[in-house]
Amino acid sequence: MPVPTLHTATVQVPNGDLQIQAYLAHPATGGPYPAVIVIQEIFGVNPHIREISDRIAQAGYVAIAPAIYQRLAPGFEAGYTEADVIQGREYKNQTTAAELLSDISSTIRYLYQLPTVAPTGVGTIGFCFGGHVAYLAATLPDVLATASFYGAGIATLTPGGGPATITRTPEIQGRIVCFFGEQDPLIPLEEVEQVAAVLAIHNINHQIHRYPEAGHGFMCDRRADYRPAAAEAAWQTVLELFHDQLSPTPSANI
Repeated sequence: MPVPTLHTATVQVPNGDLQIQAYLAHPATGGPYPAVIVIQEIFGVNPHIREISDRIAQAGYVAIAPAIYQRLAPGFEAGYTEADVIQGREYKNQTTAAELLSDISSTIRYLYQLPTVAPTGVGTIGFCFGGHVAYLAATLPDVLATASFYGAGIATLTPGGGPATITRTPEIQGRIVCFFGEQDPLIPLEEVEQVAAVLAIHNINHQIHRYPEAGHGFMCDRRADYRPAAAEAAWQTVLELFHDQLSPTPSANI
């Protein structure tokens, strides 16, 4: 089937007094469609995250990428220089789990008010810090499918402090698939094994995918760590996850 024409827009997601800027993409016709929340890296809702959102929308979903740094740096987006990494991490270190969950919950409520969205549960996909946030957001009851890419610190910390995010694993109700590069300097292999073990212990519907040739950021074709073969294999797994777990079945060919 042909790739659908997309409608894209910058929208405002209300969360109390906060207005969260978000990038929204969905097929220009048809629907309603299942929704997927795209959770940014430390670099903001930049061109890579918008492209990921577009690819998800082309597969027959409503995709939205909220700015999870809205409280700290409205409109922030960056590239991948050393200075960008330092700035992005500075903002990341000022986030809290409670605020992040509140923002994702508000994004779900916003999606459910759209006529293009089937209000039957959502998927999430997150990269880098967003991979950690996606694991955290998997504890929300409306999240039916989670794709968590190279989320550092899941086994050792939580945003803003407190027990590590991994301790919340029993709260996950949907299916979660985690993707890790075995050459990732930010995520020791023993932490990957910890995540896998805890998911199994609590009988969470899950998969762990490891890529021996990949490091951190292997899905991003703008980074030196990009690994096309791993990225393509992982993307097919993501599409299968969303196709299987989200309802109704997307009308676009994936």
